[in-house]
Amino acid sequence: MAAARALLSSRLLLAAAAAALLFLACAAEGAAAVAAGSSGGRRRQLQRQQRQVQYHLKRLNKAPLASIQSPDGDIIDCVPISKQPAFDHPFLKNHTIQTRPAYHPEGLYDESKVASQKNTQTITQMWHRNGKCQENTIPIRRTKKEDVLRASSVKRYGKKLHKSTPNPMSVEPDMLNESGHQHAIAYVEGDKYYGAKATINVWQPSIQQGNEFSLSQLWILGGSFGQDLNSIEAGWQVSPDLYGDNNTRLFTYWTSDAYQATGCYNLLCSGFIQTNNQIAMGASIFPISNYGGSQYDINILVWKDPKEGNWWLQFGNDYVLGYWPSFLFSYLADSASMIEWGGEVVNTEPDGSHTSTQMGSGHFPEEGFSKASYFKNIQVVDSSNNLKAPKGIGAYTEQSNCYDVQNGYNGDWGAYFYYGGPGKNSNCP
Repeated sequence: MAAARALLSSRLLLAAAAAALLFLACAAEGAAAVAAGSSGGRRRQLQRQQRQVQYHLKRLNKAPLASIQSPDGDIIDCVPISKQPAFDHPFLKNHTIQTRPAYHPEGLYDESKVASQKNTQTITQMWHRNGKCQENTIPIRRTKKEDVLRASSVKRYGKKLHKSTPNPMSVEPDMLNESGHQHAIAYVEGDKYYGAKATINVWQPSIQQGNEFSLSQLWILGGSFGQDLNSIEAGWQVSPDLYGDNNTRLFTYWTSDAYQATGCYNLLCSGFIQTNNQIAMGASIFPISNYGGSQYDINILVWKDPKEGNWWLQFGNDYVLGYWPSFLFSYLADSASMIEWGGEVVNTEPDGSHTSTQMGSGHFPEEGFSKASYFKNIQVVDSSNNLKAPKGIGAYTEQSNCYDVQNGYNGDWGAYFYYGGPGKNSNCP
């Protein structure tokens, strides 16, 4: 009887062990299936992303007649003027290119101004060392696969964040810090403006985090600071996220809906129509100012052609680069209601403290010439298409202990201001 019970017990144990093994085998098979499914899902997602990136690159990188390898690693494609990205826009399919503006602003080439500008150092673009684009083509910086993959999504590539324009009228400046954007600017408002100009000191501020940037620009603004803001922007920037390096680059931006769906940097979407074959948007500019040493500036002018209504861009004294067709905008189809000049950085607050990303030269305004960055000869274009010194210039910064701005006026520089700062310091923890 005891032997029978022992035999039954051992059979039960064997059956239990077999059941356990069968359960483990099934579980392993199920886990493998889940893993395979998950792996397959990831693979399909990756393939879908690669297809999106390739499609986007094909749309952006038009077939060139020639290509130039820049010393900084960029490839500049010389694309036929009629094949540029602007003409992907449905409203521009049968557009006749306006090769030059009907009118420049009055006062642009005053004798005294031209004489003083002859003393300034010449700035050029790095790719010029290795060639130039022929007539009836435009130079376009080639977008690389890695450029697109650095963006938060293919759709957001080449776009600024919402809420990145400084609103000096805000009673709660801290609200702007929600997006991490900080500014030190001069501004005018309360009139109708048809353009703006500035001579901008050029530096290479250091950037702490790859997804931060530092720029110096002018803003032509229309509408409210809500969902309908119109903005045209131009200047220089350092943006590792956008370009993959820390070079100082010429850039433009536009939006007609507060950086939501419309607009982009440079020629990374359809909109801006380039007419110039010598300057590439987004390409490196040099030389750069040195602390306590040589200083280099760029001149930027944006104005509304009173005849055609398009917004034109001029770089330096010689290069009319192209235009934003007025139909891209709602408020700016008529005029601007605010002009801003100054610096902007992104502060991602790494490790919970303020970023050490620099604005301008990375030094505060009080250090003065050759040490702090400046804008000089700032002007606006009035309703009679005249360039004139702005009236009632205001200054604005969210955290003056991190980045600051100081306005001034004198005979040589006209209306000017020093701006910038180091970001994180003992007074800006």
